[in-house]
Amino acid sequence: MGLVDLHSHTTASDGTYTPSESVKRAKSKGLTAFAITDHDTVAGIQEAMEMGGECGIEIVPGIEISTVDAGQDIHVLGYYIDFMQPGFLQQLETLRNVRNVRNEMLIQNLQQLGIPITMDEVVERKKMKEGNLGRPHIAEVLMEKGVVHSIQEAFEVYLGKTGKAYANPPRITPERAIDLIKEAQGVAVLAHPGLYANKELVLRLIHYGLDGIEVFHPDHSTEEAAYFSGLVTEYGLIGTAGSDFHGERNGVIFHGDIGDRTVHYDAVEKLRKASIEARSKKLQ
Repeated sequence: MGLVDLHSHTTASDGTYTPSESVKRAKSKGLTAFAITDHDTVAGIQEAMEMGGECGIEIVPGIEISTVDAGQDIHVLGYYIDFMQPGFLQQLETLRNVRNVRNEMLIQNLQQLGIPITMDEVVERKKMKEGNLGRPHIAEVLMEKGVVHSIQEAFEVYLGKTGKAYANPPRITPERAIDLIKEAQGVAVLAHPGLYANKELVLRLIHYGLDGIEVFHPDHSTEEAAYFSGLVTEYGLIGTAGSDFHGERNGVIFHGDIGDRTVHYDAVEKLRKASIEARSKKLQ
Protein backbone atom coordinates (compact mmCIF):
# COMPACT_ATOMS: atom_id res chain seq x y z
CA MET A 1 0.00 0.00 0.00
CA GLY A 2 2.96 2.35 0.16
CA LEU A 3 5.75 3.57 2.39
CA VAL A 4 5.66 4.99 5.91
CA ASP A 5 7.96 7.06 8.14
CA LEU A 6 7.42 6.21 11.81
CA HIS A 7 9.67 8.66 13.67
CA SER A 8 9.36 12.45 13.65
CA HIS A 9 9.38 15.49 15.92
CA THR A 10 7.40 18.71 15.76
CA THR A 11 7.22 22.04 17.58
CA ALA A 12 5.47 20.13 20.37
CA SER A 13 8.97 19.05 21.40
CA ASP A 14 12.26 19.93 19.69
CA GLY A 15 11.26 20.03 16.04
CA THR A 16 10.94 23.25 14.01
CA TYR A 17 7.91 22.26 11.91
CA THR A 18 4.42 22.43 13.38
CA PRO A 19 2.46 19.16 13.36
CA SER A 20 0.46 20.44 10.38
CA GLU A 21 3.58 21.44 8.46
CA SER A 22 5.16 18.05 9.11
CA VAL A 23 2.05 16.23 7.89
CA LYS A 24 1.93 18.32 4.72
CA ARG A 25 5.59 17.57 4.08
CA ALA A 26 4.96 13.85 4.59
CA LYS A 27 2.10 14.01 2.09
CA SER A 28 4.31 15.81 -0.42
CA LYS A 29 6.88 13.01 -0.08
CA GLY A 30 4.26 10.49 -1.20
CA LEU A 31 4.00 8.64 2.11
CA THR A 32 0.95 6.52 2.90
CA ALA A 33 1.27 6.94 6.67
CA PHE A 34 3.32 9.08 9.03
CA ALA A 35 3.96 8.95 12.78
CA ILE A 36 4.28 11.87 15.19
CA THR A 37 6.61 10.80 18.02
CA ASP A 38 7.51 13.87 20.05
CA HIS A 39 9.74 13.61 23.11
CA ASP A 40 7.75 12.92 26.28
CA THR A 41 4.63 14.68 24.99
CA VAL A 42 1.53 13.96 22.92
CA ALA A 43 0.67 17.66 22.47
CA GLY A 44 1.08 17.57 18.68
CA ILE A 45 -0.95 14.46 17.87
CA GLN A 46 -4.45 15.94 17.63
CA GLU A 47 -3.40 18.70 15.23
CA ALA A 48 -1.49 16.19 13.12
CA MET A 49 -4.46 13.84 12.91
CA GLU A 50 -6.78 16.65 11.87
CA MET A 51 -4.38 17.73 9.12
CA GLY A 52 -3.91 14.10 8.10
CA GLY A 53 -7.65 13.87 7.54
CA GLU A 54 -7.55 16.97 5.36
CA CYS A 55 -4.50 15.84 3.38
CA GLY A 56 -5.49 12.21 3.01
CA ILE A 57 -2.53 10.68 4.85
CA GLU A 58 -2.84 8.28 7.78
CA ILE A 59 -1.34 9.55 11.03
CA VAL A 60 0.02 7.07 13.56
CA PRO A 61 -0.19 8.53 17.09
CA GLY A 62 3.08 8.04 18.91
CA ILE A 63 5.62 9.24 21.44
CA GLU A 64 9.33 8.89 22.17
CA ILE A 65 10.02 8.39 25.87
CA SER A 66 13.40 9.41 27.30
CA THR A 67 15.11 7.00 29.68
CA VAL A 68 18.57 6.30 31.04
CA ASP A 69 20.44 3.03 31.43
CA ALA A 70 23.92 3.01 32.99
CA GLY A 71 24.37 6.69 32.14
CA GLN A 72 23.30 6.21 28.51
CA ASP A 73 20.27 7.93 26.98
CA ILE A 74 17.87 5.27 25.71
CA HIS A 75 14.72 6.21 23.80
CA VAL A 76 11.62 4.04 23.51
CA LEU A 77 8.96 4.74 20.90
CA GLY A 78 5.32 4.07 21.69
CA TYR A 79 2.66 3.68 18.97
CA TYR A 80 -1.14 3.72 19.12
CA ILE A 81 -1.04 4.78 22.75
CA ASP A 82 -4.24 5.99 24.37
CA PHE A 83 -2.93 9.55 24.32
CA MET A 84 -5.92 10.96 26.23
CA GLN A 85 -5.54 8.61 29.21
CA PRO A 86 -5.24 10.80 32.36
CA GLY A 87 -2.80 8.51 34.14
CA PHE A 88 -0.51 8.40 31.11
CA LEU A 89 -0.60 12.19 30.73
CA GLN A 90 0.32 12.59 34.40
CA GLN A 91 3.32 10.29 33.97
CA LEU A 92 4.45 12.33 30.95
CA GLU A 93 4.32 15.52 33.00
CA THR A 94 6.72 13.94 35.49
CA LEU A 95 9.07 12.99 32.65
CA ARG A 96 9.01 16.54 31.31
CA ASN A 97 9.92 17.88 34.74
CA VAL A 98 13.10 15.78 34.64
CA ARG A 99 13.80 17.11 31.14
CA ASN A 100 13.56 20.66 32.51
CA VAL A 101 16.06 19.80 35.24
CA ARG A 102 18.47 18.55 32.61
CA ASN A 103 18.09 21.73 30.57
CA GLU A 104 18.97 23.80 33.65
CA MET A 105 22.05 21.63 34.27
CA LEU A 106 23.20 22.01 30.67
CA ILE A 107 22.82 25.79 30.82
CA GLN A 108 24.77 25.97 34.08
CA ASN A 109 27.56 23.84 32.60
CA LEU A 110 27.74 26.04 29.51
CA GLN A 111 27.91 29.16 31.68
CA GLN A 112 30.75 27.61 33.68
CA LEU A 113 32.57 27.15 30.38
CA GLY A 114 32.31 30.89 29.85
CA ILE A 115 29.50 30.79 27.28
CA PRO A 116 26.96 33.61 27.82
CA ILE A 117 23.68 31.75 27.56
CA THR A 118 20.54 31.94 29.69
CA MET A 119 17.45 29.76 30.09
CA ASP A 120 15.28 32.70 29.03
CA GLU A 121 17.04 32.73 25.66
CA VAL A 122 16.34 29.02 25.23
CA VAL A 123 12.70 29.33 26.29
CA GLU A 124 12.20 31.94 23.56
CA ARG A 125 12.88 29.19 20.99
CA LYS A 126 9.88 27.17 22.14
CA LYS A 127 7.40 27.14 19.27
CA MET A 128 4.28 25.77 21.01
CA LYS A 129 2.87 26.80 24.38
CA GLU A 130 2.21 23.14 25.28
CA GLY A 131 5.55 22.00 23.87
CA ASN A 132 8.67 21.11 25.80
CA LEU A 133 12.31 22.13 25.50
CA GLY A 134 15.25 19.94 24.55
CA ARG A 135 18.90 20.06 23.59
CA PRO A 136 18.22 21.19 19.99
CA HIS A 137 16.73 24.41 21.39
CA ILE A 138 19.97 25.02 23.32
CA ALA A 139 21.96 24.16 20.20
CA GLU A 140 19.91 26.73 18.28
CA VAL A 141 20.96 29.47 20.71
CA LEU A 142 24.59 28.36 20.51
CA MET A 143 24.42 28.63 16.71
CA GLU A 144 22.88 32.10 16.85
CA LYS A 145 25.65 33.24 19.18
CA GLY A 146 28.29 31.89 16.80
CA VAL A 147 29.59 29.39 19.36
CA VAL A 148 28.97 26.53 16.90
CA HIS A 149 28.01 26.35 13.24
CA SER A 150 25.56 23.43 13.31
CA ILE A 151 23.35 21.28 15.50
CA GLN A 152 25.78 18.41 14.96
CA GLU A 153 28.72 20.49 16.18
CA ALA A 154 26.75 21.63 19.22
CA PHE A 155 26.10 18.01 20.19
CA GLU A 156 29.63 16.81 19.45
CA VAL A 157 31.39 19.61 21.34
CA TYR A 158 28.95 20.51 24.13
CA LEU A 159 25.62 18.70 24.45
CA GLY A 160 26.20 15.07 23.47
CA LYS A 161 27.39 12.26 25.72
CA THR A 162 31.07 13.19 25.24
CA GLY A 163 30.39 16.94 25.17
CA LYS A 164 31.94 19.44 27.57
CA ALA A 165 28.58 20.52 29.05
CA TYR A 166 26.82 17.15 29.06
CA ALA A 167 24.45 16.44 31.93
CA ASN A 168 22.14 13.52 32.58
CA PRO A 169 19.98 13.52 35.73
CA PRO A 170 18.34 10.31 36.95
CA ARG A 171 15.50 9.17 34.70
CA ILE A 172 13.23 6.17 34.42
CA THR A 173 14.64 2.94 33.01
CA PRO A 174 13.81 1.74 29.49
CA GLU A 175 11.90 -1.12 31.11
CA ARG A 176 9.68 1.40 32.88
CA ALA A 177 9.08 3.19 29.57
CA ILE A 178 7.94 -0.11 28.04
CA ASP A 179 5.56 -0.55 30.97
CA LEU A 180 4.16 2.99 30.59
CA ILE A 181 3.52 2.47 26.89
CA LYS A 182 1.80 -0.85 27.48
CA GLU A 183 -0.28 0.58 30.34
CA ALA A 184 -1.54 3.08 27.75
CA GLN A 185 -2.39 0.14 25.43
CA GLY A 186 0.46 1.10 23.12
CA VAL A 187 3.17 -0.81 21.28
CA ALA A 188 6.79 -0.39 22.48
CA VAL A 189 9.59 -0.10 19.90
CA LEU A 190 13.25 0.60 20.68
CA ALA A 191 14.40 3.76 18.89
CA HIS A 192 17.68 3.86 16.93
CA PRO A 193 19.41 1.02 18.84
CA GLY A 194 22.57 1.45 16.78
CA LEU A 195 23.30 4.66 18.67
CA TYR A 196 23.68 2.77 21.94
CA ALA A 197 26.41 0.35 20.81
CA ASN A 198 25.06 -2.14 23.32
CA LYS A 199 23.76 -5.43 21.93
CA GLU A 200 23.24 -6.83 25.43
CA LEU A 201 20.85 -3.98 26.24
CA VAL A 202 18.81 -4.65 23.10
CA LEU A 203 18.50 -8.34 23.93
CA ARG A 204 17.60 -7.55 27.53
CA LEU A 205 14.76 -5.29 26.42
CA ILE A 206 13.54 -7.85 23.89
CA HIS A 207 13.28 -10.44 26.64
CA TYR A 208 11.59 -7.88 28.90
CA GLY A 209 8.74 -7.37 26.46
CA LEU A 210 9.77 -5.02 23.66
CA ASP A 211 7.37 -5.28 20.70
CA GLY A 212 9.63 -3.95 17.97
CA ILE A 213 12.91 -2.39 16.86
CA GLU A 214 13.59 0.65 14.70
CA VAL A 215 15.70 -1.11 12.08
CA PHE A 216 16.23 1.73 9.61
CA HIS A 217 17.37 5.13 10.88
CA PRO A 218 19.63 7.85 9.35
CA ASP A 219 22.33 7.09 11.93
CA HIS A 220 22.32 3.33 11.32
CA SER A 221 24.93 1.76 9.09
CA THR A 222 23.99 -0.90 6.55
CA GLU A 223 25.54 -3.52 8.83
CA GLU A 224 23.58 -2.32 11.86
CA ALA A 225 20.31 -2.34 9.93
CA ALA A 226 21.03 -5.89 8.80
CA TYR A 227 21.77 -6.99 12.36
CA PHE A 228 18.58 -5.47 13.79
CA SER A 229 16.55 -6.86 10.92
CA GLY A 230 17.89 -10.28 11.89
CA LEU A 231 16.77 -9.77 15.49
CA VAL A 232 13.29 -8.80 14.30
CA THR A 233 13.04 -12.06 12.37
CA GLU A 234 14.58 -14.19 15.12
CA TYR A 235 12.33 -12.91 17.90
CA GLY A 236 9.15 -12.27 15.91
CA LEU A 237 9.22 -8.52 16.47
CA ILE A 238 7.90 -5.59 14.43
CA GLY A 239 10.57 -3.87 12.36
CA THR A 240 10.12 -0.13 11.81
CA ALA A 241 11.89 2.75 10.10
CA GLY A 242 11.96 6.48 10.65
CA SER A 243 13.72 9.65 9.60
CA ASP A 244 13.80 11.11 13.15
CA PHE A 245 12.92 14.40 11.46
CA HIS A 246 13.52 17.48 13.62
CA GLY A 247 12.95 20.13 10.96
CA GLU A 248 15.60 22.59 9.82
CA ARG A 249 17.92 24.89 11.72
CA ASN A 250 20.13 27.26 9.74
CA GLY A 251 18.94 25.45 6.63
CA VAL A 252 20.31 22.10 7.85
CA ILE A 253 18.07 19.11 8.56
CA PHE A 254 18.98 17.26 11.76
CA HIS A 255 19.07 13.44 11.46
CA GLY A 256 16.99 12.92 8.29
CA ASP A 257 14.30 14.52 6.16
CA ILE A 258 10.80 13.08 6.21
CA GLY A 259 10.78 9.95 4.07
CA ASP A 260 14.57 9.45 4.17
CA ARG A 261 14.04 6.16 6.00
CA THR A 262 10.87 4.23 5.34
CA VAL A 263 9.28 0.83 5.71
CA HIS A 264 6.31 -0.75 3.96
CA TYR A 265 2.80 -0.07 5.22
CA ASP A 266 2.46 -3.58 6.64
CA ALA A 267 4.52 -2.35 9.62
CA VAL A 268 1.65 0.02 10.47
CA GLU A 269 -0.82 -2.83 10.19
CA LYS A 270 1.30 -4.91 12.57
CA LEU A 271 1.56 -2.04 15.08
CA ARG A 272 -2.18 -1.42 14.97
CA LYS A 273 -2.94 -5.12 15.36
CA ALA A 274 -0.60 -5.37 18.37
CA SER A 275 -2.30 -2.37 19.96
CA ILE A 276 -5.79 -3.81 19.40
CA GLU A 277 -4.65 -7.07 20.98
CA ALA A 278 -3.23 -5.16 23.97
CA ARG A 279 -6.54 -3.34 24.47
CA SER A 280 -8.49 -6.58 24.22
CA LYS A 281 -6.33 -8.22 26.88
CA LYS A 282 -6.89 -5.27 29.23
CA LEU A 283 -10.66 -5.60 28.82
CA GLN A 284 -10.64 -9.34 29.62
